[in-house]
Amino acid sequence: MTFLDVSGISVEEEGNTVLKNISFTQNEFQHIAIAGETGSGKSTLLQTIAGLVQPAKGNVLFDGERVVGPQEVLVPGHPDIAYLSQQYELPQFLRVEQVLKYANILPASEAEKLYDICQIKHLLTRKTNQLSGGEKQRIALARLLTSSPRLLLLDEPFSNLDMVHKNTLKEVIEDISEHLEITCILISHDPADTLSWAEEILVMRNGQLVQKGTPAQVYYQPVNTYVAGLFGKYNLLTATQAKAFSSLKGANAAGKRILVRPEFLRLSANKDEDVAGKVKKVHFFGSHYELEVILGKATLTLKTMDNSVQAGDKVYVTVLPEGIWAV
Repeated sequence: MTFLDVSGISVEEEGNTVLKNISFTQNEFQHIAIAGETGSGKSTLLQTIAGLVQPAKGNVLFDGERVVGPQEVLVPGHPDIAYLSQQYELPQFLRVEQVLKYANILPASEAEKLYDICQIKHLLTRKTNQLSGGEKQRIALARLLTSSPRLLLLDEPFSNLDMVHKNTLKEVIEDISEHLEITCILISHDPADTLSWAEEILVMRNGQLVQKGTPAQVYYQPVNTYVAGLFGKYNLLTATQAKAFSSLKGANAAGKRILVRPEFLRLSANKDEDVAGKVKKVHFFGSHYELEVILGKATLTLKTMDNSVQAGDKVYVTVLPEGIWAV
């Protein structure tokens, strides 16, 4: 039996279609991430799965049983599905241990384990108005988890967090999956959050599912430039521009544009076969340099570890053929 089965979900709000015919399945403990521009329907989809939004069409089946919408029950929501929204709130001026005690139904030993996993044990005696944003979020998450859900829905959990708190929360989410055996779906705008964590990514636009696949598929084989842009920088070559590269002369794109990620463009010492260009800008990113190179009428972005290149330099560029994709 499929753990989660979302089938033909459509949602209407004030006469507008917010979700249109969304379908996907999730196995237990599978990591699924949802990506898409602001307003694409990501949050509404999570809320529908949680039983907090009523679908106009379709069904959500959780462990073989239909998740009912808020129009069908007195108290919305499913007892085994927890949803952490972007607008989580904690009671003001209470100690953290008080906030958690009011929500907790776990035995003391299990509660202790949960607080360790959420990395909040050292915060229990503090008052909620003395916490940072990242600390408040982990406490809101722990409060949700005291109900022992089997599915956790995380709506933009990394937004507005500094790098330290973001990395801590990433550890917490990994530990929740592994040690508490809770299945997770999360939304994030940052490709670094989704590509490294997810086993499958759903890409949404205008309330529709435009691509689903592994992180490698959506990154290297996007169905269009919208999907490509969500997961990082890319270059587009026309068929004519592609033919200028000796490494691509055998490539058959059937007249389509060629998409190349910056890491598949390389500086070359082969002046006879590779394309000459002029460096427009050099950007330092710590682990690499990013160059903007003018090649004829095109300006391409490439990544390099070469720290000797400067703006204005003449360079030669080649394309690794295994990194191209026709769109």
